[in-house]
Amino acid sequence: MARLNRDRVLQAAVTLADAGGIESVTMRRLGEKLGVEAMSLYNHVANKGDLLDGMIDTVFAEIDLPEDGDWRKAMRERAISTRAALARHPWAIGHMESRSTPGHATLRHHDAMLGVLRRAGFSVALTAHAASALDSYVYGFALQHRSLPLDTPARIAQQVMARFASGEYPHLTEIAVDHVLQPGYDYGDEFEFGLDLLLDGLARAAQNPGTT
Repeated sequence: MARLNRDRVLQAAVTLADAGGIESVTMRRLGEKLGVEAMSLYNHVANKGDLLDGMIDTVFAEIDLPEDGDWRKAMRERAISTRAALARHPWAIGHMESRSTPGHATLRHHDAMLGVLRRAGFSVALTAHAASALDSYVYGFALQHRSLPLDTPARIAQQVMARFASGEYPHLTEIAVDHVLQPGYDYGDEFEFGLDLLLDGLARAAQNPGTT
């Protein structure tokens, strides 16, 4: 068996959380998964808070770092990569920006994002606005997507509309019939449409700095 170290502890904790949510991660269960006494874990993590910091840092390490060049392309790819990481680790939603002692991967990620925007000519203020808007959109969409009922959108729409008289909610019916109930519909596909709208707005703001 490989020697126990911090990385193995964090990876095991992430695996536990992926399977059962963050509530399932206890020192006892983590020790059982690693085949060690729970107390021995404290040689690698100071406490439960340090463990969560490390788990979040592990998730950030999976997100592609934005690269210089086309800032819009870099931010788009970074957003898509972030959403993919959150889909793999839904327990991390709500914790990504909440840690007061972030790790190296977390800080490196944010620094790279800000650096791309600054080198693209964004002012300090617009860089802050862009980072806040992008993260709010990505995390918000991931949370909403996670919260949807575990059923097909078509069946959900049919169940909802069946409760009301025909014509009672005409616009909801129109969206359901002409969009949600169409073959191949996936709510996740809405993500990139909204992301592109946001990036378009940031591009206009960057070209007209007096408007921000």
